[in-house]
Amino acid sequence: MRFRIKIRHVVCLLLLGAPVVTYSSLFASPPPQNREQPMSSIYENGKFRNPHAVREMGFASGMKSMWKIFTEKPSDSVPDTPLVARPLTAEELQNAPDLGIWRLGHSTVLMKVNGKFWLTDPVFTERASPFTFAGPKRFQAPPISRGDLPEIEAVILSHDHYDHLDQDTVLAIEPKVKHFLAPLGVGDRLIAWGIPASKVQQFDWWQAAQIGAVELIATPAQHFSGRSLTDRNSTLWSSWVLIAPNARIFFSGDGGYFDGFKTIGDRFGPFDLTLLENGAYNQAWSDIHMHPEQTVQAHIDLRGKQLVPIHNGTFDLALHAWTEPFERTTQIAAERKVSLNWPRIGERLDIRRPARWTVWWRAKELPQKVATSG
Repeated sequence: MRFRIKIRHVVCLLLLGAPVVTYSSLFASPPPQNREQPMSSIYENGKFRNPHAVREMGFASGMKSMWKIFTEKPSDSVPDTPLVARPLTAEELQNAPDLGIWRLGHSTVLMKVNGKFWLTDPVFTERASPFTFAGPKRFQAPPISRGDLPEIEAVILSHDHYDHLDQDTVLAIEPKVKHFLAPLGVGDRLIAWGIPASKVQQFDWWQAAQIGAVELIATPAQHFSGRSLTDRNSTLWSSWVLIAPNARIFFSGDGGYFDGFKTIGDRFGPFDLTLLENGAYNQAWSDIHMHPEQTVQAHIDLRGKQLVPIHNGTFDLALHAWTEPFERTTQIAAERKVSLNWPRIGERLDIRRPARWTVWWRAKELPQKVATSG
């Protein structure tokens, strides 16, 4: 049995040829482009490009990284036992006060703002992968099923990697969603999948949409895109700013540390809450994923009041221990006097009021309370 499992993983490795299974499948083609959609200023020769040079991971280096992940994966990269999210019900969400967020896993965050629900990068499947039999598997089930989600005013998408955009999830929740907000090209994917074009809006960086009293702005990020071996950077990636009458929120999506955080902070800050990428980092891809020190610095650059790290505690996407982002970021935030919060998956957090939180990732220390830093 063990021999068969190893053979299966080797076959997947040879097929995928990318740093993480999450980022590729073999046969997905670039989305058909809407020729009426204006092209971005960072679009050149059929590809989107970061304004600053980043270290690209080509086929050879991607294979090397995948082999290292396959052969040198530490045993503590996943929890010893499956984690249990705090269960959520539709009734609880409807009765919850305004200005709350719930982490549903990885970078999927449900927000209740201005009396409406807003959802980021929805992934509810067991694996962040194009395959059902291989790829990063969830540490815990989502705290609520797709069918029990409330009506969603808008789904906010950062880019098209598998751990941020899941086709089955998007199609399942579409009847509940009024608007899909996506970077250029990602919206074309949604339409190709069958999402009504009338629901889809696509954005270049710095473009905005007004939905009721809430303004949403697509802002820069330093990352990349693609779902196959042939469509790298054929769609745009972005972070997002959400401005409501009584709160400002920043959602990073994925990305490395860059001077854009300060630009966004100067232009739209201060933010009541920053949802910042913090997990799946490695020196080999440090230009496209932040290390804990950089996550904290990005929060400071953004002039954030309360930091909630995301992109952790759900999928095994790197070589570090699964608890390392929690431990390192907690220590660095305390040293820099940054107000940090680590809600359990499924636990409500008030957007404007820092709270006390448990060190829930240390199973034997769950009763211990930790005061909010800062």
